[in-house]
Amino acid sequence: MKRVVILVGHGAPAADCPRELVTRLKALEGRRAASGGAPSPEERELEAKVRAWPRTPENDPYRAGLERLAAELAPMLGGAELLVAYNEFCAPTLAEAVATAVQRGAIEVEVVPSMLTPGGVHAEVEIPEALARLRAEHPSVTLRYAWPFDLTAVARLFAAQLARDVG
Repeated sequence: MKRVVILVGHGAPAADCPRELVTRLKALEGRRAASGGAPSPEERELEAKVRAWPRTPENDPYRAGLERLAAELAPMLGGAELLVAYNEFCAPTLAEAVATAVQRGAIEVEVVPSMLTPGGVHAEVEIPEALARLRAEHPSVTLRYAWPFDLTAVARLFAAQLARDVG
C-alpha cells in the first residue's frame, strides 16, 4: 500500500508579488464569501497568478520554512512519501497535491496541517471541505485528516522548546 502524507501550510504571497494583485484577489474572495457564489473568472485568474509567482527563500520565507519542516518530517514517516501543499497564495493547492499523490500510486493519503490550534477557518472549515470534495473525486483512495492536534502534545512541544532556549 503506497502511503503519502501531505503537509498543508497557510501560504503567503511572495514579497515581490504586486500588492494590487493580492489586494484585488482578497477583495474578490471576500465578495464571493459574502454572496456564497462560485469564484469569478477574474478571481480564478488572479489566484493562479499569485500562486504561480516565482518563489525563492528571500521572497517567500514562509514557503522556505514549511519546506524545511517537511524535510525534517520526511525521514520520520516510515517510508511514506511527503508532499507539501498550501491553502492560499502558493502552489500547489491541496487538490493538486492529492492529484500528484494519486498519479504516483497512492491508495492512502494523510493530510496534516501546520496550523496547531482549533478555531482557524483553514484547519476547521476549508481543509475538511476540500477533503470531502476530493474523497468524491478519488473514491478508491483513503483520505485521512490528521487533525485536530492533541493540545497537551502541542503544549509539551512548546515547553520543550522553551526549556531548550533557557538552558
